[in-house]
Amino acid sequence: MTPQPADRTAEQPAEHRSGFVCIVGRPNAGKSTLTNALVGEKVAITSGRPQTTRHVIRGVVHRPDAQLVLVDTPGLHRPRTLLGERLNDLVMATLGEVDAVVFCLPADQRVGPGDRFIAESLAQLRRGGAGTPVVAVATKADLVGRERLAEHLVAIDQLGEWDEIVPVSAVDGFQVDTLVDVLVRHVPPGPALYPAGELTDEPEAVMVAELVREAALEGVRDELPHSLAVVVEEIVPREGRDGSDGRAPLLDVRVNLFVERDSQKGIVIGRGGSRLREVGTTARRGIEALLGSKVNLDLHVKVARDWQRDPKQLGRLGF
Repeated sequence: MTPQPADRTAEQPAEHRSGFVCIVGRPNAGKSTLTNALVGEKVAITSGRPQTTRHVIRGVVHRPDAQLVLVDTPGLHRPRTLLGERLNDLVMATLGEVDAVVFCLPADQRVGPGDRFIAESLAQLRRGGAGTPVVAVATKADLVGRERLAEHLVAIDQLGEWDEIVPVSAVDGFQVDTLVDVLVRHVPPGPALYPAGELTDEPEAVMVAELVREAALEGVRDELPHSLAVVVEEIVPREGRDGSDGRAPLLDVRVNLFVERDSQKGIVIGRGGSRLREVGTTARRGIEALLGSKVNLDLHVKVARDWQRDPKQLGRLGF
């Protein structure tokens, strides 16, 4: 998973450090929000719904003395479907290839079975000889008072053996820079892995699909996030709108949203198509910022019955 080092050795201090850091935690533990805060830009979608992340998103943190490549994984959980098993396999495979791990435990929730499941998984990884440093992070520290935060930190300490424990709020920036300092200490000396200014290595189509998923997940029923998949069919320049005539260039972006049942299709589309229009308006703003161009976003909702349990359909949908 290591890219070719960028040719910037002449600019870098002798003690420059770089490495991959995997961010894990149960669903909705604040992993994507933390990734965005550390990078300083939005590279991972966020939602109040569990299991929002479906792909491993890499965000890059640049400092004069270091570079951290953050791997934001799907939430590690006890799987109930073939999709869940594949997402867990993805997380565990990623853990075996990184230089350090961040374990997110939200301060506004008690340590529970999901956290203990992940803690045991990390312990097994260490017993297997990986020796990967693990930094436990109390996320969402802004949502609780000092006394509750102190209780949470004690509970985290009792949950396992961690190299360090850091309370953080990605929303107001509390100790975000401190966490970067901690992580830099746990990655090896080395050159920059990505050029300056590059914040993610995700293909544009994946980022577009994630922005559409994020918009579609807002304000819907709890069941939908587990059943929604998004596939970008094409991103093509509109003929005659390349900017040469003085008009702003225009991209045609065609996207399919897949659900498992007809009732879920109705949820996404809404009465008279109102919900889908809202999704398109919200997603288009993010896509235009990402692509740097005006966008005509064409959304279509389709039913792929029980796709989470069908190996062939999972393959077609990119899992």
